[in-house]
Amino acid sequence: MTLTIPFDNSYARLPDSFFSRQPPAPVAAPELLAFNDALAAELGVDPGTAQDRADVFAGNRTPTGADPLAQAYAGHQFGGFNPQLGDGRAILLGEVVDRHGRRRDIQIKGAGRTPYSRMGDGRAWMGPVLREYLLSEAMHAMGIPTTRALAAVATGEPVYRDAALPGAALTRVAASHIRVGTFQYFAARQDIESLKALFEHTRARHFPQAQSPLEVLEQAIERQADLVASWLSVGFIHGVMNTDNTALSGETIDYGPAAFMDSYHPVTVYSSIDRQGRYSYDNQPRIIVWNMAQLAGALVPLMPDTDDAIARFTDVVNAMPARIETAWRRRFAAKIGIDVPQDGDEALINDLLGLMAEASADFTNTFRDLAHGNARHHFPEPERYDAWHTRWQTRLASETDPAARMLAANPALIPRNHRVEEMIQAAVAGDMTPFHRLLSALSTPYDDPAPENRALTQPPQPHEVVRQTFCGT
Repeated sequence: MTLTIPFDNSYARLPDSFFSRQPPAPVAAPELLAFNDALAAELGVDPGTAQDRADVFAGNRTPTGADPLAQAYAGHQFGGFNPQLGDGRAILLGEVVDRHGRRRDIQIKGAGRTPYSRMGDGRAWMGPVLREYLLSEAMHAMGIPTTRALAAVATGEPVYRDAALPGAALTRVAASHIRVGTFQYFAARQDIESLKALFEHTRARHFPQAQSPLEVLEQAIERQADLVASWLSVGFIHGVMNTDNTALSGETIDYGPAAFMDSYHPVTVYSSIDRQGRYSYDNQPRIIVWNMAQLAGALVPLMPDTDDAIARFTDVVNAMPARIETAWRRRFAAKIGIDVPQDGDEALINDLLGLMAEASADFTNTFRDLAHGNARHHFPEPERYDAWHTRWQTRLASETDPAARMLAANPALIPRNHRVEEMIQAAVAGDMTPFHRLLSALSTPYDDPAPENRALTQPPQPHEVVRQTFCGT
């Protein structure tokens, strides 16, 4: 049986200024590490043999119908604008229309050098590949929009960072890889014809009900507001919310130094390169508003009246914080058992978060134990929690089945940083068992774990705490 993919490519039909055509660079000895059979079936991919999968998703064989290319884009990185970034180590094989009628990109990360690689080698090492596979699939299981992982393949070649590390490639599936930075790329060049072509492609693909750049902006803002509120509700920190990592589809994309919080504190940062805390947990709502302002600026040239466009786009962007606040309030209300938020609920939520921050309480376990009625032990001054608990119980008196609502809103399992690091170390040593154990457990994050997986819910011991995560480029 030969692996087949029912490609139906549209991005490749855009002008040549959008990308550079090239196939992935072959590797020495591809070996399949993981394959997402359920996702393959959803995409209509006939998986073939294990060696077929390894060969195709390492880049050694280009499947029939593929039109491989590296996409061009720009972006603000930590606030500084770079007019040309692009896929420096990723190749878009092509697109499929899945079993549900949704158009999806299939892209290989770690596919070798491209014209956008700058000083990079275009490769990836096994740690970030398995990390993104695990985190993106966990995010999907939580019901939060995200790219998906189709395959992870060891390349049989070393990559050199601080030391020689085992190479690997990840096959990522996305609604598209169109970013805020893609629009910035053409706007910065004042290439209005390409900007128009990008807008029409994006509108047709992601916003078919929109009739104008203003409506696209409004709908993109709505998706991003809900996405960031979703991140906050599960303690997720993206780590590099650059405009080139903000997808117009509204999906979580690029799990470089991404992490889930253990102990709650609003200014938590994990990324080793975020020395100023720009992308801290609590700053993510402000950053996504800033990123949407950059999208608005890139769309202005498409409007017939620039002054009017700036005024109208500014109003839409300025309304975004209220959208995020509404989405945040709805999600956190559910986390404490409330169906429809009312006046006073925000104070109730924030008072609990304040107690958690003072206690360095575990974010995930505190909310999960709240649902089970045994959260008191997370607080070293339990009488302060008791006072909050009394207020909370009074509020819940009018709610129907709040415990069920809380269990559905508060995952029992997240990809804890120390477990992810243990998994990577084991995989590098040739043992994929911890990876598959974690992946399986995280596929049902809202269920209480089986006895053999209860240890996966435990916060790290002091010697296990992961304080920094890394981009992996």
